[in-house]
Amino acid sequence: MKNITLLVLTAVFLSNCKSNSEKIISNNDLIMKVDPLIGTGGHGHTFPGVTVPFGMIQVSPDNGISNWDWCSGYHYSDSIVSGFSHLHLSGTGIGDLADILFMPINKKVDLTLPTPSRNDLQYKSKYSHVNEKAVPGFYQVFLEDPKINVELTSSQRTAFHKYTFAENDLQSVIIDLGFAINWDKTIKTGITIEDENTISGFRFSTGWAKNQKVFFVAKFSKPISEANLVVNNKVVQGKTSEGEKTATQLFFKSNDSKELFIKVALSSVSIANAKENLDAGDFDKAKSAAEKTWNTALSTIQVETPVDSLKTIFYTALYHAQIAPATYSDKNGQFRREDDTIITAKDYTTYSTLSLWDTFRAENPLLTLIAPDKVSDIVNSMLAYYETKKILPVWTLYANETNTMTGYHAIPVIVNAYKNGIKGFDAEKAYEAMKTTMMQNERGLDLYKKFGFIPYNLLDESVTITLEYAYDDWCVAQMAKALGKEADYQYFLNRSKAYQFLIDDKTGFMRGKSEDGKSWNEPFDPKHSNHREHTDYTEGNAWQHSWFVPQNVDAFITLHGGNEKFSERLEKLFTESSEITGNNISADISGLIGQYAHGNEPSHHIAYMFNHAKQPWRTQYWVRHILDTQYNTSPNGLSGNEDCGQMSAWYVFSSMGLYPMNPASGEYEIGTPIFEKTTIKLSKGISFTIEAENVSEKNFYIQSATLNGVPFNQTTITHQQLLQGGTLHFVMGSEPNKTWGITK
Repeated sequence: MKNITLLVLTAVFLSNCKSNSEKIISNNDLIMKVDPLIGTGGHGHTFPGVTVPFGMIQVSPDNGISNWDWCSGYHYSDSIVSGFSHLHLSGTGIGDLADILFMPINKKVDLTLPTPSRNDLQYKSKYSHVNEKAVPGFYQVFLEDPKINVELTSSQRTAFHKYTFAENDLQSVIIDLGFAINWDKTIKTGITIEDENTISGFRFSTGWAKNQKVFFVAKFSKPISEANLVVNNKVVQGKTSEGEKTATQLFFKSNDSKELFIKVALSSVSIANAKENLDAGDFDKAKSAAEKTWNTALSTIQVETPVDSLKTIFYTALYHAQIAPATYSDKNGQFRREDDTIITAKDYTTYSTLSLWDTFRAENPLLTLIAPDKVSDIVNSMLAYYETKKILPVWTLYANETNTMTGYHAIPVIVNAYKNGIKGFDAEKAYEAMKTTMMQNERGLDLYKKFGFIPYNLLDESVTITLEYAYDDWCVAQMAKALGKEADYQYFLNRSKAYQFLIDDKTGFMRGKSEDGKSWNEPFDPKHSNHREHTDYTEGNAWQHSWFVPQNVDAFITLHGGNEKFSERLEKLFTESSEITGNNISADISGLIGQYAHGNEPSHHIAYMFNHAKQPWRTQYWVRHILDTQYNTSPNGLSGNEDCGQMSAWYVFSSMGLYPMNPASGEYEIGTPIFEKTTIKLSKGISFTIEAENVSEKNFYIQSATLNGVPFNQTTITHQQLLQGGTLHFVMGSEPNKTWGITK
């Protein structure tokens, strides 16, 4: 009996030790907590392939379908792969890139046959998720038709392919530069067989990015024994091919080895630069380096929780938050601008894929904590783009201005960086770019300046555009004030009150107003959505777009009639029926909780507004509800487009208990921490720790708090306080403490 008791006690002790140790994750194991397949289903639009943090290369499988949910090239519902291309978008609603497609095959095919759809591709293959693996820095899939195992890894500017063929099989690779998805279309492409181990080429295309030029070089581990070149569905002789669509099938002698290795590097400038970008080393070393790089990038925030699924969601979110923006300049600093000029970035790396309408909200502020060395480079990249047209970028892809979405949200990104103490960019030049941008007359700014708001009868999406310009104006005012430009400060601060023109006192909604300054757009249905045309709201409705006044929430609450009336209306947002009316409803309205739409970015700050209405327990309730219902560990684990890190950045911040509701303020709202302990590793060995005593699925209400041992009774904390290091300790409970965080 004693022996049995001893065994039981030992088992209990070991179990407790294991339970406690599992709360803390070794930095070397962090990549194993990430699942890149999260978000590849539903409307997440993420890709499962390989990149390094903010890398130029994103090598990933392409299903070959042109459809909204295949914007990244891949959707979890699919079971066909068309190849592996080297540029992808993470979580956007735009189908572009998928450049430079490689596909291994074990038979000779006729590349002259037309391919109007994926069904006509002779080199496509079935695959199964059972034989697929994705972790940061490595992707593997088994192609069932040719029975070839594909493994991928990458460095910052080089992709590494490893193909393992069946014994005695023909070893061949297709390179199809005419391959395109959605509205991307090739203009001119070319392939050159340089020597028995090297090919090079280019792909010029138009699509969302109107002037996209990609140059590449590929090095093979085995000599090319035969090459078939095809231009516009015709076989050509020689070693060089050019045309609208070019492709080649390369053949290799087995050399008594089933494995073929390929290295591919890209450049926006030239083949010569692509060659310079090509890294030395082999596949295994590159894989090891990529995994180490990701472990380091993920270790900036350490979370402790006994709930494994929360670790997976968190570290996958932290992973997705470091895919974009993407490196754009070459090793020598050169990059191509939209006007085809080649310039050199001196002392900084240029980035593109700037989804600013999305990322200014939380993704860019997060980078000031986890990757501050990248932030000044991003700002300098935006200033370099500004030089092209003397307007700051809206949404740049491969240095092309797409003018997608509303506002000029490079502005809050710059102000956030400046307020958070980021150095390395010219503040005066940045201010010049901000002011010049907001004083020009494009994209409705002429109407905004003339009327003080944008009349609905003169421009679609007038409410959203007005509210976002008002916020951008507030940001310019803050920068002006910091630089001692008092007259500019007053001017832009006054313009930032434009939201006051659009609020309807009777309903509490922001509504389209006519140029007469009096009459509203009728008839009015706050649940009505009409996607991107003949509408007052961008990708949403009045319920979702009536809350964007992050620059002055207190004044906004006053316009509603005070805290109680505001809170009542805000609560109704979450409890109203989720019916969306209209015949052309925006697909971006997803992740609905009532009329709150977490699947699209305009809703992301809203739950934190209860803090300003002196009801922070409601912020705590709804933030926890969003955390619990809008994210999970399945491929459908994101409730809407990932949008280059914003959806994930919301989770990273909110799960820690913080959120930059006004991202240019230098402050974070307090929400509700989900982890027992979170440690943010800052510069020079300084860490900031957030502890949540008694936190659980039911205990999400803050009972009390201390900051470095001193009672803490407020709902905001500054970025500068975080940078000083220390511990923010919360005591959590199952019932709201309606006195915590309330100041007289």
